[in-house]
Amino acid sequence: MNAINLNHIIDQVVKDKGIDRAVLVEALETAVLTAANKKYRNTRDLEAHYNDDAGEVEVFEFVTVVDEVQNSYQEIGLDEAQEIDPDVQVGDSLGMKMDASSFSRIAAQTAKQVIIQKVREAEREGVYDEFKDRVGELVNGIVRRYERGDLIVDLGRAEALLPHREQVPRENYRQGDRVRAYVSEVRMATKGPQVVLSRTHPGLIAELFRIEVPEIAEGIVEIKSVAREPGSRAKIAVVSHDPDVDPIGACVGMRGARVQNVVSELRGEKIDIISWTPDVARFACSALAPADVTRVYVDNEDQTMEIIVPDDQLSLAIGKKGQNVRLAAKLTGWRIDIMSETRAAEAELEELTGTLKDDAEGQEESENASAEGSAIELFKDVSAKEAIDKIKSISSAEELESRIAGETRVTVQRAYEDRLAALGAAAGQDAE
Repeated sequence: MNAINLNHIIDQVVKDKGIDRAVLVEALETAVLTAANKKYRNTRDLEAHYNDDAGEVEVFEFVTVVDEVQNSYQEIGLDEAQEIDPDVQVGDSLGMKMDASSFSRIAAQTAKQVIIQKVREAEREGVYDEFKDRVGELVNGIVRRYERGDLIVDLGRAEALLPHREQVPRENYRQGDRVRAYVSEVRMATKGPQVVLSRTHPGLIAELFRIEVPEIAEGIVEIKSVAREPGSRAKIAVVSHDPDVDPIGACVGMRGARVQNVVSELRGEKIDIISWTPDVARFACSALAPADVTRVYVDNEDQTMEIIVPDDQLSLAIGKKGQNVRLAAKLTGWRIDIMSETRAAEAELEELTGTLKDDAEGQEESENASAEGSAIELFKDVSAKEAIDKIKSISSAEELESRIAGETRVTVQRAYEDRLAALGAAAGQDAE
């Protein structure tokens, strides 16, 4: 081993494997020391040091200088020691260089195995250090093989795993195909670092838009949330920090070029781009696009919303197999219940009838009994639409006030407020 200058070999391995030179030198020292200890059966105090100038690993045996030798492997007499170093004294530790070429073939094989092991460990550490900070990024790789449904992807320095659960059902790959995926996890396993990829993660869409849209990369436009059902449809909420920049227009691009590039990468997955707003009710209305919304009831405590839509928009708001409302709920982070106007009016009427019935049974006759009775009589067994038509036909504010007493339906209440405002405006015009 001494006859070979190791500097060139070390430099080549460092270049090819990307391993730190200090790590490789340490591996060489450990390997040679292991081989030497195996040759001498751990009976001697040995140390191995790499001589960078000579390009070799030097092995030193250390013995203690004594007057009378009892252990010849670890001690040396004073007279013999002074022949090596005239200044040595009793109790000193004397290091003597050994001939490393005297190691047996088995010892050399041990050295080789230790070097290989160290190189592998260094490679694993290098791969882990390279990818541990890349979680959340996109990587490009080449499909190598399938293993029980999981895809093994070559990333250059490492092989990554694209599990079956992280693959889009309708996407198929063959050996040699190029694939772009999202780094969802990097962990150190028993066999080395494992890079886990995903094609279903919502972050994949966010990163694709970050690449395609300069405004997002620069921070002018921000992606607030992403919801997707991989391979079918996705919704993203964006907001602009510059009033002169339209966030939706920036993501769509000229003639839809930017969003089409993302759709193409996702193999045709449809993407809805929505403008984000801190008003959760308005945000939910936008998230349910393309359906129109009549009104929204918000329960901040339970983080739920009841959204009323026109009858002809109900199926559009819910979407195929509930997909549209499901994605809207994921996007907003709130629970969303959808109801048609007719069903909402019926529910309000049922609630009103029950409330008025309880009030009529539990209260004695009073001054307001006649007013409430008139309200019950006016709206008894009629739909919300018919009740609204009756309200519109009332010609005086006093009669309107007396007839509306006890009515709690939101649709009717809104009609009452609109009619009262109209009567007020009419009275003002007559006064003029």
